Amino acid sequence: MSKIILFNKPFNVLTQFRPEGDRLTLAHFFTDQSLRVAGRLDRDSEGLLLLTDDGILNARMTHPTHKQTKIYLAQVEGIPTEASLQLLRDGVLLNDGLTLPAKIKLIDEPKVWARTPAIRYRANLPTSWLEIGITEGRNRQVRRMTAAVGHPTLRLIRVQIGEYKLANLQPGEFRNAG
Repeated sequence: MSKIILFNKPFNVLTQFRPEGDRLTLAHFFTDQSLRVAGRLDRDSEGLLLLTDDGILNARMTHPTHKQTKIYLAQVEGIPTEASLQLLRDGVLLNDGLTLPAKIKLIDEPKVWARTPAIRYRANLPTSWLEIGITEGRNRQVRRMTAAVGHPTLRLIRVQIGEYKLANLQPGEFRNAG
């Protein structure tokens, strides 16, 4: 039976097992050497990370031809206009090409854990939250997309990959899914 672990990766944790100086890595949370990461999250991103010992599942979850939908909650600078949201829905031209269309909606501030350190706060610059669904996995894609339409991402939390959901896992917690 394949192992599938859902992990809520905290902010500032590297998505790798090998040590890197004094930075936190997945090795601080897992000792099972059969686990491999199915996809990545940047050090400054949080949320759902899948780990598995099943190479076929790993390939199905990460290979671009399978187009697994990944859903993120993004706190962005400012309040995007409908025109900005439509640009994201249509696809954004980045330095590595046009992105596939994204599913985007402006949402109320979600009930999520506090981040340490907190995001920067500017009294004269409001922030808003977007729910973003993409099927690609380019390097820092969501952050680059929101910046390209004038709304840099301040906080990014992945809440779903394909059928797997973060649900109520808190940062650093994990559970078996298979």
